[in-house]
Amino acid sequence: MIMVCECWKAFCHSAALLLCMLCYGSTRLSSSATIAFFSFFLFIVLLLLIVFHLDMEDNHTFLYFAYGSNLLKERLQLRNPSATVFCVAQLKDYKLVFGNYKGLASERWQGGVATIEHSPGDEVWGVVWRMNTSDLESLDSQENVTLGAYSPAQLAVKAKGQDLSCRTYIMNSCVYAPPSPQYLQVIMMGAEQNGLPKDYQEKLRAITTNMYKGPLPMMAELDRVRRAKERDLQDYQDFGSSKNQVHFLL
Repeated sequence: MIMVCECWKAFCHSAALLLCMLCYGSTRLSSSATIAFFSFFLFIVLLLLIVFHLDMEDNHTFLYFAYGSNLLKERLQLRNPSATVFCVAQLKDYKLVFGNYKGLASERWQGGVATIEHSPGDEVWGVVWRMNTSDLESLDSQENVTLGAYSPAQLAVKAKGQDLSCRTYIMNSCVYAPPSPQYLQVIMMGAEQNGLPKDYQEKLRAITTNMYKGPLPMMAELDRVRRAKERDLQDYQDFGSSKNQVHFLL
């Protein structure tokens, strides 16, 4: 907002100068000076529009720190299509644990699910996503906020030497329980997909699961999404190859 105000001041100043020139003898200016002035004036207008657009974007988006299954893009975008990767980040003095709200087993994942708890000296790595506020209700629903399973929290994470204030979720009344192998697999896929530190990925691989071997509809849904993306990529590559062949023939 401060930048918008400064650009607006510059725009008004330039507009006033332009008006004075038009009213009081702009004909005495050389053509090169006139072109330079108008170029500067247009630059200020363009800069103002860009900054205004960025400011509006900030007002309609929020940053979300994911540390569990939402590390995986395909998982998060199932219900929140606006999510785009902002950066990888570190949450200090917290640790990753698994459990269930009041000990109620997760029907979706058939085991404990991820949450974080305060733990001085520990760290949790995750992905910061930029999301449209239109997806906020969907994200809260995914985390069962209305049921009281998770509560939203605004925490500071570190990314590339700077602190970012991000929305995240912390489980209420957590009763510890190991995750299913499938749930842990989704977390590990997301960690690899986004390039989380290798030593942190090794810690994830070392987590003990409950060895559940039954079917999970969520895994089937994620597999359908993955296969669809692979088909789209293959079609795109085939289309590019056919175009190159046509150009070669021409």
